[in-house]
Amino acid sequence: MNEVRIKFDAKKRIVQSDLQNIIYNLKFDKLDKNLVALDHMISKFEAIAIEGNQTIAPTIRKFLLQMKSLFTDLVMIEYEYYVQQERIKEEQRAIREQMRLEAAEKRELERQQKQLEKEESKYTSEIENLRLQLSSDSQQNDTLTNRIKELEAMLQNLAEKKEEIVNRANGQAGNVYVISNLGSFGEDVFKIGMTRRLDPQERVNELGDASVPFSFDVHSFIFSENAVALESALHDALNNKRVNKVNQRKEFFRVTLDELEELVYQFEPSASFSRTMLAEQYRQTLAIEQDLVDIDMAPVEGEDSMEDAVAG
Repeated sequence: MNEVRIKFDAKKRIVQSDLQNIIYNLKFDKLDKNLVALDHMISKFEAIAIEGNQTIAPTIRKFLLQMKSLFTDLVMIEYEYYVQQERIKEEQRAIREQMRLEAAEKRELERQQKQLEKEESKYTSEIENLRLQLSSDSQQNDTLTNRIKELEAMLQNLAEKKEEIVNRANGQAGNVYVISNLGSFGEDVFKIGMTRRLDPQERVNELGDASVPFSFDVHSFIFSENAVALESALHDALNNKRVNKVNQRKEFFRVTLDELEELVYQFEPSASFSRTMLAEQYRQTLAIEQDLVDIDMAPVEGEDSMEDAVAG
């Protein structure tokens, strides 16, 4: 009897060790694998428990079903912990990326501001030189005066651009963009983001770099004095249509073009919205692939077809 008890205790420790290993090896992306391991562990426990005593097998199975439910709850609790940890990591990565992006945009705005200041200084100097050239010659004065007016208008334009740069760098002004990438993500997936750059197309071009096989199509650029709030409002309205349900900072949404157009006009009636998905490189790729298929299927000139060969 003692020998049987010793063997049973040894096997029980093995099962307990299996459970500990399941919990220890549980990771964010391994839930299914660990639930399968739990099933194997329960089966092993059942085999040990009913060994040599089949009369208690039904009771043992009922007990093990209850134990399985408890063990599954334990695994799910641990899994939820890893999910939360992964969500925190994703959000931290997204925050760092957002900070990097904002810093890069601020540097670009500062560079553009310095460039505008150089142009402003050049135009100011030219105006001063032209004013020194004014004389009693009315015809020459008219020419100089017209040029001075042109330069003053250009200076005014530069001043407005400088003011816009300051507002974007220090405030909430910017452009909300609505873009798609048919070849990369499919027909009903759109990205909605915002940028403070004077030319929002620069940001879209960056997003279409080597990380995706095709470039993005722009459906709308919406300038707003509070682009951050506009972007947030659009995201909230589409919250249940997020492609990534874990990382809220991912900006892809699965929504129809009709729904998205209606939503854009709801928040900004004056916005322009293009329904066209050009997807030029993607469509050209499909055409090339089709041409290759046609070439592969075409019979080689000078060779008999299979039917001709059989008939011959």
